[in-house]
Amino acid sequence: MTGEIAGAQEYPRLDRKAVGAVVLGNALEFYDFTIYAFFAVPIGAAFFPSQNATDSLLASLALFGIGYVMRPIGGILIGAFADRAGRKPAMLITIALMAVGMLMLALTPGYDVLGGWAQTIVIVGRLIQGLALGGEVGPSTAYLLEAAPPNHRGFVASWQIASQGCAALIAGIVASILTLAVGDHAMAEWGWRGMFLLGLTVVPVGLVIRSHLPETAGEEKDPAAADSTLAVVSRLVREHGRLLLLTFLIIAASTVSNSIGTNMPVYAQATLGLTEQISTAVPIALGLASIAFPLLGGWIADRTGRKPIMIFPRAVIVILAIPAFAWLAQKPTALSVYAVTFLMSALSSINAAAIIVGIPESLPRAVRSAGLSIVYAFSVSIFGGSTNWVVNKLIAVSGDRLAPAYYLVAFSVIGTIAAMLMPETKGRDLDANAEA
Repeated sequence: MTGEIAGAQEYPRLDRKAVGAVVLGNALEFYDFTIYAFFAVPIGAAFFPSQNATDSLLASLALFGIGYVMRPIGGILIGAFADRAGRKPAMLITIALMAVGMLMLALTPGYDVLGGWAQTIVIVGRLIQGLALGGEVGPSTAYLLEAAPPNHRGFVASWQIASQGCAALIAGIVASILTLAVGDHAMAEWGWRGMFLLGLTVVPVGLVIRSHLPETAGEEKDPAAADSTLAVVSRLVREHGRLLLLTFLIIAASTVSNSIGTNMPVYAQATLGLTEQISTAVPIALGLASIAFPLLGGWIADRTGRKPIMIFPRAVIVILAIPAFAWLAQKPTALSVYAVTFLMSALSSINAAAIIVGIPESLPRAVRSAGLSIVYAFSVSIFGGSTNWVVNKLIAVSGDRLAPAYYLVAFSVIGTIAAMLMPETKGRDLDANAEA
């Protein structure tokens, strides 16, 4: 049976294995995100060699951002498909495409072997992956909300964010162990490829488990769920335009926080001059904070409401980011870089737990997947794809080591104001016409 149809209080069986299969795509995205940011320098050297190391790094970050171009398209197409055909088939498509994109990056020979063809192949791979990632978050988050008991939707949905922390932690631990085992030179030459391939080993398991999940989209669907993709988008803009704008700004602030966190290994090495071994362990601090604190945020959101958790952690970032980065720039040590990474990640993770549940709860079932997918994809496409490049460019142009903090504070102010204007959705019926 499907869950919460026509007032029924029946839910798909949501055990740990099922939750793991649903959040696997999000975890794989963040694993790729972390590994790419971590190995941006050798990836740039492999596909965009240059006598100027900064030019090579910026080209690598631009390749990273290229995938974000396809996210809005994936959000529109796959998000709307999930509202029409169901959450499960959409989740199967996204994880399969994600694997194809990662494989193309990991297995393509470098520029010294294929020349410009190497660049073409990895660009296509990133575009395929961007298409998949744009459509992943909507169906998977909608599934978790619709399968979870009403009083625990915040905690269950927060596993979407916690899975990112698990992925970052695993990436940091494996990268650190592998770097110690084979050395910095080997990691730059071929070790980074192995990191991507290791992540892909979980894809077959995810495909099998996802294929056996019960559907939650509902048998008694809103007639609008059968509308064309264009009609769905038109309905979203017409009926929920204000909500979409607010969520775009809120997700933008969260995305900038995540991007600055995953950029910390590059920041530690390229800007602060810390060693490769110190920078390789930065994702561990990021991962530890991103596992526990989203679950805490989801647990609190189930008790106090979504809005307070959307607002207060983001406001604290506004207050603490510049002093924290100033301390880090003045005293760049392993302790300071881990501490600042952990603090910023903890606050952002608590905040993100309320975002990931509050936004889809504000939308009716017939457009829930498409609405979240589209606004998330556009926001992440613009700011997730550009933040790493922008902050490194700002540092290079201005010479100011606090550039990441200024950028983070500016977006956090915007995100805090937008969150204040959001509706409260705690306890809302998921089959109601939302956005009260």
